[in-house]
Amino acid sequence: MRKLKQVNHLMGLLRPAMEDVQARHPSPLVVDAGSGNAYLGFVLYELFLKGATDGALLSIEGRPELTERAKERAARLGFSRMRFQTAHLDAAEYPERIHVMLALHACDTATDDALVAAIRHGADHVAVVPCCQAEVAAQLKSQRPQGPGTMSLLYQHPWHRREFGSHITNVIRALTLEAFGYQVTVTELTGWEHSLKNELILGRRVHRDNRRARVQLEALLAEVGVQPKLTRLLGVTPKARAGVEDAVSEPEPEDAPTRTSPV
Repeated sequence: MRKLKQVNHLMGLLRPAMEDVQARHPSPLVVDAGSGNAYLGFVLYELFLKGATDGALLSIEGRPELTERAKERAARLGFSRMRFQTAHLDAAEYPERIHVMLALHACDTATDDALVAAIRHGADHVAVVPCCQAEVAAQLKSQRPQGPGTMSLLYQHPWHRREFGSHITNVIRALTLEAFGYQVTVTELTGWEHSLKNELILGRRVHRDNRRARVQLEALLAEVGVQPKLTRLLGVTPKARAGVEDAVSEPEPEDAPTRTSPV
């Protein structure tokens, strides 16, 4: 019931994205990355794709027994435009064009894999609820304090390192989406009584890229001293803060959707 509460609440937040791609693309493709039992995919298909003339949903899951179970359920329900792939997200075969990318509780760097696929395949909308962010906390543990600053006190103790690492991971994810042209909203998914992994990152692609966000991201990586998988795969490297002030003074890119040719 807790999972159902999360999924149902997420449907309301996804409605604008689904209505947008269904209005602009004759055959929108939704990818549910790290789908598990595909509960999210089944509810989304029932609400948005079942009554539509076209459009498909691809569920990607690394555990074959879950994939087979979901396939059987889709066949029983007659959800003929649900597709399934058994693969880890960093080795999956993604379609050339993705319109909506979803990742609900994809563990640790699997969320990064989903975001990389969304950016590389031009997803119009992205919605991720990150889970078990451990990579950056491990990088913070290996660091040595630099200079007289007190930043390292934020992650001196293991508990704080996990929490700070998790927070920084998601800040970097949101800023990376902005750098690659997305308008980002970060909010709570449901009440904390339903899930402790509760941070929802929503992205809508509005332009090709955002230089100001890119400069800020590079400066943040340098200041904190981490390089998560997401930025490594996308070729974003830490850089000193020189030029950040100039970038911040630049006007924001126009907040208008990027129109792409339907596929």
